[in-house]
Amino acid sequence: MKTIMATNANALKQPVWIALVAAAALASTTARAADHHWNLVLCCAADNDLYQVLTAGGNNVPRYDSANAALEAAATGAGVLILADGYPDQPTAIDPTMFDLAKQQGLRLYVEYPASVPGIEIGAPRSTRVERAVITSDFFGRELAPLRIVAINGLHLVPAAFAKSHIVAARVAGFDTAVFGLPERTDPVLFEHPSGQVLIATTKLSHFVTGRYAPQDAWKGIWRAVLAWLGRDARLPELTWEPIVRPTYGRDDPLPEDVERQALRRGVAWFRNSKLLLHPSRMDQVDQAAKAGGLVPTPPADAPTGDGTLGILEAPLSIIGSDGSQLQSVARRGDCTGESAMALAFGGQVFGDAELSRTASNLLDFWYFTSDACQKERADPNHGAYGLIAWGVSASPWYVANYGDDNARLLMGSWATAALLGEDRWDELMMRCLLANLRTTGQLGFRGGRIDVPDLGTQGWQPFFRRQIVNPWPHYEAYLWACYLWAYRQTGCELFCQRAKTALRITMEQYTDGWYWTNGLAQEKARILLPLAWLVRVEDTAEHRAWLRRAFTGLAALQQPCGAIQEELGRPGRGSYAPPTSNDAYGGDEASLIQQNGDPVCDLLYTTNFALLGLHEAAAATGDLDMIEAENRLAKFLCRIQVDSRRQPALDGGWFRAFDFKRWEHWGSNADAGWGAWAIESGWTQGWITSVLALRQLRTSLWDLTKNSQIHRHFAQYQRQMLPAEVISQQTPRRQ
Repeated sequence: MKTIMATNANALKQPVWIALVAAAALASTTARAADHHWNLVLCCAADNDLYQVLTAGGNNVPRYDSANAALEAAATGAGVLILADGYPDQPTAIDPTMFDLAKQQGLRLYVEYPASVPGIEIGAPRSTRVERAVITSDFFGRELAPLRIVAINGLHLVPAAFAKSHIVAARVAGFDTAVFGLPERTDPVLFEHPSGQVLIATTKLSHFVTGRYAPQDAWKGIWRAVLAWLGRDARLPELTWEPIVRPTYGRDDPLPEDVERQALRRGVAWFRNSKLLLHPSRMDQVDQAAKAGGLVPTPPADAPTGDGTLGILEAPLSIIGSDGSQLQSVARRGDCTGESAMALAFGGQVFGDAELSRTASNLLDFWYFTSDACQKERADPNHGAYGLIAWGVSASPWYVANYGDDNARLLMGSWATAALLGEDRWDELMMRCLLANLRTTGQLGFRGGRIDVPDLGTQGWQPFFRRQIVNPWPHYEAYLWACYLWAYRQTGCELFCQRAKTALRITMEQYTDGWYWTNGLAQEKARILLPLAWLVRVEDTAEHRAWLRRAFTGLAALQQPCGAIQEELGRPGRGSYAPPTSNDAYGGDEASLIQQNGDPVCDLLYTTNFALLGLHEAAAATGDLDMIEAENRLAKFLCRIQVDSRRQPALDGGWFRAFDFKRWEHWGSNADAGWGAWAIESGWTQGWITSVLALRQLRTSLWDLTKNSQIHRHFAQYQRQMLPAEVISQQTPRRQ
């Protein structure tokens, strides 16, 4: 300490002018170095993403509010960027003489979203829906080769009559690469003016942070190349930024001890913050949207949130606007209602939040009693649809459909909610639904994908009960089998158990080459775990354990060291929503997140979410250490990749459908028509992930949580009415 004090005292005796001269010299040198180092001048608002990234850490980059001022301030040979402050509403107006002035001064220009460009026909701005950006030249070097795909979310562009471009907007299929090449129609996104020294962007490329352009590594490469061209290859800084929507933890970040509890708390809070719980103030907007497209914008963060009495909307879909927000689907679905109620009820139980519990109760009351989901034909004992519950109530195509797997997830969510809240008022309708599905399930235990109300009106239920179809398709069938095994435990009705066992035997005999698959084979492997785990619960035999072990081994082979379950496509010709087989097919239907096996993506809408449930119930049923380890790894992985966002609070705490575990970024092929890479399904995804995390906190399983249900009290009455013993006795399946 004495030495330090002496040194400081000596320093204070030096002439003040020396310090001033040194400071001035340093400032001058720094300024000259900065000018030489950057060689860039920007015309933009102070909050422009590119400007914010360039000036991060205190870097000094000249910025001006007008193009004239920027050009006048630029030194000879500098690069000047005129950025699109009016995007997307207003193209950038530029005086044509500025191009001449820049040429006279030896400047290089980068101009975004121009209203006009000398010598090139520029059209009126237009928005896009399915187009992505595609690299089309070697301008960006080896790291961004031609046909590389990047996302410009909320893309608006000014059409330009120019043939040669470094980036185009096009409808292309592929994960990272346009696998079928470019279509005939493309729109230039980035090109060099034929006069030279001018780079034109027909959209706002500098909006890459706010607009959530992806993937991040590609956008770093794009901007490195553009800035290098503007600065004539001057040494440029490393561009770094934190995405405004990102995973909560990195691949190797240390996790807090209570990370699962934190993830659960944020996952439950998402239901409120997302604004999907329908508030009366949104009813007119939602009703109108249901008649025309089914989409509404996400309300602002301070908008009121519903209490469940009007239900819950389905999801923020994978349609991202230029402001980084996402459009919401107005569909109100039975499965999402039951699964969301379950998640909220778990939140109420774990955190002692009575409001969450009330909201959960309100959601089920809305679906079972207030909405039409259980009314009309489904409330008529003389109709074949009696007892079934509507897929959705937002529009006629939703209302007429009866999906067995959707009824199954509504029921499972309802059982859990009832157990957590200590309620039994939904039991009667749930028992009716169980029997309605059983009597429309064929003799071999398969029901098929869906049976619509008109078919049940003309044919009745008996033909479906008598048929002997074989449909080894876990996506559509497996969760009904799980429900039947649960119902067998509650009622002792052998038909529930027999039909589930028969179907499971046939399905496991064809594992997996004989299976059908939906968006991928991985999801089928995930779905089959739950009924097999519950079969071990009701009949713990060596054969049933072997089936479960085989199914677990097949899924575990897809698990990565980080815990992710990698997507996998099944045999060609057996998938209903395979990757697009042409550019025109991209974005037109449901689709996988991958284009081919090997793409490093996991799917949290169709696979990973249900894998977590299946692994949890399998581990609880068997105590198998391998299953426990796989579940633990998957749970930690999900905690890491949970969405973290302060600027988009409606997404914070959610789980997007896609995650690229190689890049460690939310990324995938956005080919699905709405439910693509960045969708968050309120029920399938958010409902099950939060609920299994809660089961882990409570150290129980869904099977054990619901064991004391009193639903059996309604069985005898409805069996006599819906499935009399004499009808059952006439049905003898060919396979056991």
